Amino acid sequence: MNWISNVMPPKVRSFLRRETPENLWVKCPESGELVFHKDLEANLFVVPGSGYHMRLSPKARLANLFDEGIYEDLPTPDAPVDPLKFRDVKRYTDRLKEYRAKTEAQDCVKLAAGRLEGMEIVAAIQDFDFLAGSLGMAAGEAIITGMTTALNRRAPFIIFTASGGARMQEGIFSLMQMPRTTIAVQRLREANLPYIVVLTNPTTGGVTASYAMLGDIHIAEPGAVIGFAGPRVIEQTIRERLPEGFQRAEYLESHGMIDMVVQRQDMRATLARLCSILTRTPRAAGAA
Repeated sequence: MNWISNVMPPKVRSFLRRETPENLWVKCPESGELVFHKDLEANLFVVPGSGYHMRLSPKARLANLFDEGIYEDLPTPDAPVDPLKFRDVKRYTDRLKEYRAKTEAQDCVKLAAGRLEGMEIVAAIQDFDFLAGSLGMAAGEAIITGMTTALNRRAPFIIFTASGGARMQEGIFSLMQMPRTTIAVQRLREANLPYIVVLTNPTTGGVTASYAMLGDIHIAEPGAVIGFAGPRVIEQTIRERLPEGFQRAEYLESHGMIDMVVQRQDMRATLARLCSILTRTPRAAGAA
C-alpha cells in the first residue's frame, strides 16, 4: 500500500492509472526482436529486422490482395455438424462454438471474389486460427464452392493454404474431402483456368497431400513449413538425421517441390503477373 491508494479517491486513482494494450509490442518468434504493433501491421506482419512472416488474418490478406481492398464475400454452404458425435476433453460442437466466437467465422475457409489489377479472380483463405485450419466437411465444401464459382465466372482461382491437416473430429468424412477437392481441381484444369496455390506457414498433413500440391503454380512465403508428416516422425521412421532447413520453403524450392518463394510485400504483384500470363489478359493500366 502507498499514499496514493490510501489517500486518493477512486476516481483520481483511475485517472492516474495508464492502461497499456497487451499487444502494443510484438516479439519476433525467430529473433526475439520487439516490434511496435502498428509498424508490424503496416508491414503486413513481416518483422522488419528478421523478415519473419507472422500469421496474417484472412481479412487483412484479402484487403491486401484485391484492388483498393474491395471484394465480394462469397457464401459458403452449410455442412453437417458433428456427424460422429465426437467428444474428447469437450464436445466437438462446443469447440466449434468457441472458435466461431473467437474468429467470427463459421469455419476455417473464407471465400471472396474481386479484381486483381483489373482481372477478375476468386480467392480462398484458410485460417489457421480456426482449429488449426484443419480440413473438415465445411472447409471441403467451401473450397469446392470457390472452385465452382471460378468455373462459372471463367476466373483464375487462388488459394492461400495454412493447415495442420485433416480434422480428426470428423474422421472418414474429413478424409473424403481430399478426393473431393482433387476432383474440383481437375475440373479447373479441364476448363483451362489457372489454379495458383500460395503455401503459408504451416501447410501440412492431408491438405499437402491433396489440393495444396495440385496447383499449376506453387508459391510459398519465406520460411513456411510445408510437408506431410512432422520431422520427428520422419526421423523416427527412416532412422536418419534430416538435412538443415528440411520442409522449409527455401529447401523445397531448391529441390523442385515448389516454383518460387515470394515475400509478402511482393505477393500481390506476382499473382497479378501470373494471372495475366496464364489467362492472356492485360493488366490494368499503370500496374507495376
